[in-house]
Amino acid sequence: MIETLLAFVVATAGGLVPILNIEVYLLGAVATLDDGALVAMAVAAAVGQTLGKIPYYYVGKGTITTPWLKRKAATPGKWAARMADWRTKAEARPTWGAGLLALSSFASIPPFMVVSVLAGVVRMNLVLFCVVTLVTRLARFLILVLAPTWALSHLPG
Repeated sequence: MIETLLAFVVATAGGLVPILNIEVYLLGAVATLDDGALVAMAVAAAVGQTLGKIPYYYVGKGTITTPWLKRKAATPGKWAARMADWRTKAEARPTWGAGLLALSSFASIPPFMVVSVLAGVVRMNLVLFCVVTLVTRLARFLILVLAPTWALSHLPG
């Protein structure tokens, strides 16, 4: 139970501070816990990561502002033009934005923190943002915690 709560805390903090890595924490748990505890930890980590990315969404939406973001938004140039272009594309094709979010959340390509901000910039529905993030992060973490056991069980010998 405590390891599940700790996974939630580490994942939430890792969602806010990118240098904290929930994947390393989960892989460390693989060596000491059974599959049931690992699944619970993966679920807790997915919920924590989803909650940890919501502030980035609100930064993109403009609800939470930072001095750096204000300067970038006020300065005409490449950054403002790119954001306007991405917003137009995402508004024209909502599934494209959700697909990019899913890819980023699952594979971290492009970086998930950046895509979380972008989701706010393009005014993606918050519920859609949370659902896509939760589902894809859960899939990522379940693969991470269950794959080592599965791979070891298929080794000869």
